[in-house]
Amino acid sequence: MTFTFRPLDPPRDSALLHRWVTHPKAAFWMMQDAKPADVERAYLEIAADEHHDALLGLDEDGVPAFLMERYDPAHRELVGLYEPRPGDVGMHFLTPATDTPVHGFTRAVITAVLAHLFEDPATARVVVEPDVRNKAVHALNEAVGFVPAREIDKPEKKALLSFCTREQFTAATGVAV
Repeated sequence: MTFTFRPLDPPRDSALLHRWVTHPKAAFWMMQDAKPADVERAYLEIAADEHHDALLGLDEDGVPAFLMERYDPAHRELVGLYEPRPGDVGMHFLTPATDTPVHGFTRAVITAVLAHLFEDPATARVVVEPDVRNKAVHALNEAVGFVPAREIDKPEKKALLSFCTREQFTAATGVAV
């Protein structure tokens, strides 16, 4: 599977995102009760934030297939919860619920997301902080090279802080970046 990326356009993409983030499968996204205007407002704030951005991953036909967020953990999400290093980049991703699952899709998505992040030579390490209860994403993260560091208490959840270097990603996936 090959994916491309484009910046999220909140007014244009918020209806699609609303369907994705309010679906029961997206419970860990913590937007289950969001109204369409709430989703648009949240992503307009991200678009205006110099330390956070959102991208849509597009399939081979240019159709939105997943959401990716990139943030600077020295300024967002993890401030005061760990000691950031130069080159650290925070990441979230969401694959939407589907009635026709494709085997290997989510792993292909996270691989594409990490390859995209590591295309930037300034990215030395990707940082994630999924909910400790999200066992499926922990397994997926480890499959692409993430190493759990420790549990941390965020205001909205208990999270598993994990890191992946370029070398760890390449060793786990065979993708040279």
